[in-house]
Amino acid sequence: MDRFLSLEAFVRVAETSSFAEAARQLGVTNSVVTNRIQQLEKFIDAPLFHRSTRHVRLSEVGEAYYKECADAVARLNSLTDQMCDVRATPSGKLRIQVLPGFAIKHLARLLAGFTDRYPSIQLDIIVNDRVVDPIEEGFDVAFQIFPPISESLIEKRLFPVRRLFCAAPAYLERHGTPQKPVELLSHTVALYSGYPSRNRWAFQRGDEPTVEIEMPGQVRSNSVHMLRDYALGGSCVVCLPTLVASEALLDGSLAPVLTDYTLASYTFAAVYPATQRQAVKVRVLVEYLSAALAGEPAWDVPLLERGWVR
Repeated sequence: MDRFLSLEAFVRVAETSSFAEAARQLGVTNSVVTNRIQQLEKFIDAPLFHRSTRHVRLSEVGEAYYKECADAVARLNSLTDQMCDVRATPSGKLRIQVLPGFAIKHLARLLAGFTDRYPSIQLDIIVNDRVVDPIEEGFDVAFQIFPPISESLIEKRLFPVRRLFCAAPAYLERHGTPQKPVELLSHTVALYSGYPSRNRWAFQRGDEPTVEIEMPGQVRSNSVHMLRDYALGGSCVVCLPTLVASEALLDGSLAPVLTDYTLASYTFAAVYPATQRQAVKVRVLVEYLSAALAGEPAWDVPLLERGWVR
């Protein structure tokens, strides 16, 4: 029995609650993972999982064993990565999940420099708006605006995600420009469906009491790019993150609305398993992006100068 491979298989099954998913992440067949777990159970003379046709969960022995094994596997993988880093440059595959709002235009430009610096790292990038658990879905790191959903995840904050309402000048000419948040309720409004606050919107102006309104929106989508394009056609008022809206605001194809009021901002962060804390590939990617995105985001600077966001 290769004890490390068996321990690695055990940790993956424990984290994903699935023999099939563990096999996929490890790049082996289901039978290989099953065999490795069986060998490990025979070696320690105790069952590690309770199995049924629909569920896989850790046994009492498995829960105690997992805590030690996860750290051991992470340390050994980290040590291997560090030795590769000392001998040459970081190498291997990095599986990444990232929100489309950042992936399109922004991340692609940054990755050009990263891949030039680290040519031996292969990037597998999944772009979608889902909230994922990197451990369960086999991602090395996820870039998102949502807090980690598990205590076993680490968060590295990268930049603020500011938002503002805006509309095409033609729409505002036809329907008027809202002067107060409540006036949005009489307009066609398009909203991103993935904000954690859902339909509840809070507006702040100076020291005034916060204005809160319930606003489901006539049009909702999980694509901020689709909402931006919909607004560009003169059909609505839309709330967009500035990293998607900035270019259209600066060229005048969208006009800011309610700039006296501030919406709560979110934080764009790298979220990754604690077991990846010392993984060289993850570390160099997060450090590279953190350095490249230091200070105010480039797309926000001209908006801050005009007083459209704060």
